[in-house]
Amino acid sequence: MLARPRRLCDGGPPPSPTEELSAVHPVDRRSFLRLSGSAAVGSTAVVAGLAGGSALVGAAAHADEPGPQDPAPPAREFRAMWLSSVVNIDWPSAPGLSAEEQRAEYLGWLDLAQEIGLNAVIAQVRPTADAFWPSRFEPWSMYLTGTQGQDPGYDPLAFQIEQAHARGLEYHAWFNPYRVAMSEEPELAPDHPARQHPEWVWPYGGKLYYDPGLPDVRAFVQDAMMDAVTHYDVDGVHFDDYFYPYAVAGEDYPDEETYAAHSDGSTPIQDWRRGNIDALVREMHARIRAEKPWVRFGISPFGIWRNASSDPAGSDTSGSESYEIICADSRRWVQEGWVDYITPQIYWQFGNPAADYESLVHWWSGTVEGTGVGLFIGEGAYKAIDGTFEEMTELGDHLDLTRTLPAVAGNVYFSAKSLREDATGSVDDLVARHYGHPAVVPALESVPGEAPEQPTVVSARSAADGVQVRWRARGATSVALWHLPDEEIGQAQLADGRRLVAVVRAERAAGEIVHEGADGSGFYAVTAYDRTWQQSEPSGAVAVRR
Repeated sequence: MLARPRRLCDGGPPPSPTEELSAVHPVDRRSFLRLSGSAAVGSTAVVAGLAGGSALVGAAAHADEPGPQDPAPPAREFRAMWLSSVVNIDWPSAPGLSAEEQRAEYLGWLDLAQEIGLNAVIAQVRPTADAFWPSRFEPWSMYLTGTQGQDPGYDPLAFQIEQAHARGLEYHAWFNPYRVAMSEEPELAPDHPARQHPEWVWPYGGKLYYDPGLPDVRAFVQDAMMDAVTHYDVDGVHFDDYFYPYAVAGEDYPDEETYAAHSDGSTPIQDWRRGNIDALVREMHARIRAEKPWVRFGISPFGIWRNASSDPAGSDTSGSESYEIICADSRRWVQEGWVDYITPQIYWQFGNPAADYESLVHWWSGTVEGTGVGLFIGEGAYKAIDGTFEEMTELGDHLDLTRTLPAVAGNVYFSAKSLREDATGSVDDLVARHYGHPAVVPALESVPGEAPEQPTVVSARSAADGVQVRWRARGATSVALWHLPDEEIGQAQLADGRRLVAVVRAERAAGEIVHEGADGSGFYAVTAYDRTWQQSEPSGAVAVRR
């Protein structure tokens, strides 16, 4: 996730994080979206908490009736940002901040997510074989306190999940399996597993990595990551594009002894390496499914699997290939169903001669077709602010395309700080064009779930500040409120994001939502969702009582 090739055709290693990314700036709150602070995702701000099961949502973005020719925004769409912790890219902004300062910064990122219409956050919690929770396997991260192994005075992972859920946001925990340190001579904690097992570690490209070819390493890193899955209420588990490190010109991976000891010699070493990563992905998926079947497992690989010049099944591109440069056979993971969703990092623009955005989106759309694997496109938001994207509208134009493809179910932005900085206005353009209405997180075919029973709208009454809707939804994790022009509520209405008022976390079996500013016209209905976003039958549509 940290470094991307600026020119895909050069075949060289990606630049370092510090070359690509600059310091975090204060929150730049958007004037047309009010600050949100409760358990709801809506197109405008939630301005009251959900204590007791109530929420207050704005009506401004829903006041106008859609015209007959207006394209309906999807009611189901994954909208997320990557929140990077390695080298303090996004959060925390610097090591050694107090617990109070760290918490305040994180809440600021959630403010941003809600302000721009996102419904999920993918937060990095194991950046360098360390932890953002009191792990039984690895030390506290140095990016929290400045000293690896030092207790930050609170549990960041627990806090992050609690606060994301309180705002109706999904929380995906992002892990890096094999990276140990960002330098070859780090100040590792005395009890760090890399010190206890130096035979597990090798240097490469100025950094330290666990050896992916060692079965003991593969078992250990799974145990370390599953510790968080077992003990915390995560919605998803996420890997980025770092498996074997990105190839460095003139430097071979120092794994010849591992290859000799753990292969029969008949498999070419690159195939053997890919097999090691395949095993990690396959086994991690199986362990998550056995432990918590509702937790989704996703990976965001480098955007090019293989070029068609290397493999007829590849894409019409001419750039670096994840199949070779990081030994990641991402297409196979999709075909085998070893991931629940895939988020290829298509960090290029329309017309890029080596990696055209449109061509790659179509290739990935065809790759997931018929597999049951969800497809969310990884977007290089940082290129919208560093001058790489020549057109200010590039990010928004990407969604013009992806929303025409049924296989594409959403977009994820790297990284959070780029969404905040928005020096070119590209994010404002994206939000104004595409994120003016909320969206329900898509259900994934590969993740088992069961829709809750049909909910009920108990009442819809005019109030001084809008319309107060009271609902009951037994066994639901989340509830969506819909505003309709008449009593009809079927698939067409439930697919139209213009009808969606808000999505709230159902902390209790009953609650209320105040649709702020609504004029009392029309009808209201609710739908209920389980942990996997399986949707109930809609309630009946209820007219507003004045």
